[in-house]
Order: sequence, then C-alpha cells, then structure tokens
Amino acid sequence: MTVDIDWENLGFEYQNLPFRYLSYYKDGKWDEGKLTGDNQLHFSESSPALHYGQQGFEGLKAYRTKTGEIQLFRPDMNAKRLQKTAHKLCMPEVPTEKFIDAVMQVVKANADYVPPYGTGATLYIRPLLIGIGDVIGVRPATEYIFTVFAMPVGAYFKGGLVPSKFVISRDYDRAAPLGTGGSKVGGNYAASLQAEIEAKNAGYADAIYLDPATHTKIEEVGAANFFGITKEGEFVTPLSPSILPSITKYSLLYLAQHRLGLKATEKEVYVKDLDQFAEVGACGTAAIITPVASIDDGKTHHVFYSETEVAPTIRRLYDELVGIQFGDVKAPEGWIYKVQ
Repeated sequence: MTVDIDWENLGFEYQNLPFRYLSYYKDGKWDEGKLTGDNQLHFSESSPALHYGQQGFEGLKAYRTKTGEIQLFRPDMNAKRLQKTAHKLCMPEVPTEKFIDAVMQVVKANADYVPPYGTGATLYIRPLLIGIGDVIGVRPATEYIFTVFAMPVGAYFKGGLVPSKFVISRDYDRAAPLGTGGSKVGGNYAASLQAEIEAKNAGYADAIYLDPATHTKIEEVGAANFFGITKEGEFVTPLSPSILPSITKYSLLYLAQHRLGLKATEKEVYVKDLDQFAEVGACGTAAIITPVASIDDGKTHHVFYSETEVAPTIRRLYDELVGIQFGDVKAPEGWIYKVQ
C-alpha cells in the first residue's frame, strides 16, 4: 500500500495509524494481547491512572535502512526501563519478550508508515502501561492495560540538527529529590509544562532543570538529557537519581568512549562550572541530539561552540548514532533488532 505522506516535512504529531497492540492484566496475569484498529481505550472513570497518576510509558523508534529493511534500536533497554517504572509505581511488569513482541507486531502491521530511508523521518513508537478498574481509594489498581501505538515523525525540535538556546528554570522542579524523576511517568512531564511554556514564550527552545534539593546542579534539558564535551575533550553527563536514565544518553556514553576515544563520565554537573564545556547538547529518543548554543542561567549567558553551527564532536556523535540506527554504521553487538 502507498500512503500519501510528505515524509520530509513531518512534525512530531500524533497520527491514527491502522493498528496498535492491546493487552490486559487481570487476576494476576497478562493475556496474550492482540492487534486492534480501535485507537480509543475503554476503562473505568475511577481508574487510578486518571486520579492518582499510576501510569508509565516509553518511547522508541523504528528505522528504514538503505536496503529497505526495518530495524529497532535497543528495544530491550526500553523494556527494562518500563519494568523499573512499573516497580516504582507498584504496577505489574511487562516481560521483556512480551514488550518486544508487541513492538514488533505494531511495526510490522504498520510497515507502510515507516518512512523511507533518506528522509530523516522515523516511526515513533509509544508503549503505555496504565492502572485501570473501579478503584477510588489511593491504592494500586488490580487491572492494567499495556498498549503500543505508533506514528511517523520528523524532528522533535524544529530545524533538526541546529543549535538552540535554553534557559535554566529556577522557579520550577520537574521531580522531587526522592520521587519519580528516574522513572518515565506522566507526572514528571505534567510538572514540566509550565516551565516549558514560559521558556518558549521568552524565545528559548526549552527550560533546563536543576537538582531539586540544592538548585546548583544541571539535571535535564526539558524532556531530554544533558551532556557536554569539556575543553579537555571529556564527554560528561549528569549523575543523579532524579534524572531519567536515557537510552540515548547511555548509548552516547559508550560511543564517545569506544568509537571516538574520549574519556566518558557520569558525574555531577554544577551550574557554576558550565564554562568548562566547549560543546553542549541535549539527547533523547525523540530529540536524538540537539546542540545547545547557549544557556542563560539568570546571571550569565553561557555561549558554547557556536550559536549557528554544529560543534564537531557533537556532529561526530550524531553521525555515529544515527548511522547505527539507520544501518549505515556497524552497531555494537545486541543494539539492533531486525523487524522480520
């Protein structure tokens, strides 16, 4: 089937594709799950997901290679992260095999919507785990829905690999010190909306969040992870229990060390030390890599490599990562899953 889509000018928007996966947890076990054409979820108005935020989700992509094959990038890591989220929110884990099978089914069923190689577009996949059922007290649900849907998308930040300017948020935190910051749950994103809107209204791409305990250390760049290349050539990314463990970030840590030969470290990154960085970027599944041109911390306007051009190390990391994802660069063992 040929679909009428302008692949090269896609945004990051929802599209109702023909198929999605749906599975129910009841009486202590998951059912087999199945594909469905219905994009509406049906569950009780008193479900804990709606009232108490008992839900978690993931984000990953399918890529079309030069030969026309379709492949996934490290879906086992998404499965493990969703399991960690489920444990944190007292939800049943989705087994890794079930998770990957569900993603594979959705991608194969919607294969016509995986963008062609060379367009820069991908198929974005959203697994979702929610607590449902007739529960009104503050307690975990006894029934759950696991669903996976997808849509073709372009760049998360407009313009693709273009440096963007960010502002540090000192009035808002995205997560509590011992809260759910390290889990991929909706509440963290709801808590970021006001800061994001204010940052964009002020002309920035997004807000940067500091550690909620002391407000002295860099944590996340909007909905993405922070990383920087120091003037000594070290790849650095923040270490904190309230940062979401980004699969893209950990992939870049590996690539920086093993492909680019850089020292790669997770450690605390203080606002006062931002001048140590020659290059700064934001990374995540949706954003891939976004070069950070500058950061306004309220007192100092920190400018990095360039406000108009992509820094060289960030360019090399981007080319290596995207090359692996699209099948143009040899991947480390176990990173790529072929969709058969």
